[in-house]
Amino acid sequence: MARDKTDIICDVLQIISKKGGSIKPTRLMYGSNLSHKQMKLYTEEMIKKSWIKKIENNEKQLIEITDNGRRILEKLLEMREFEITMGLRRTEE
Repeated sequence: MARDKTDIICDVLQIISKKGGSIKPTRLMYGSNLSHKQMKLYTEEMIKKSWIKKIENNEKQLIEITDNGRRILEKLLEMREFEITMGLRRTEE
């Protein structure tokens, strides 16, 4: 089943969070199963909304989740749980 925009944003934020709050862009792209073009579009949107930010660390570029991004992730996960509870989403998604 295809993921919708909300699922992709939730997945991206969750991957960054699970990697300690920051991740290399390439690892994020592979981990979230997005093309380079898709990832660029999603990350640009999330940067504009202050959910993530790009940082330089020892000449490496990293993508870091912000406090605002953590709050959004928490709400998105609550929404997923609600959808599962109400039978609107299957648990294996």
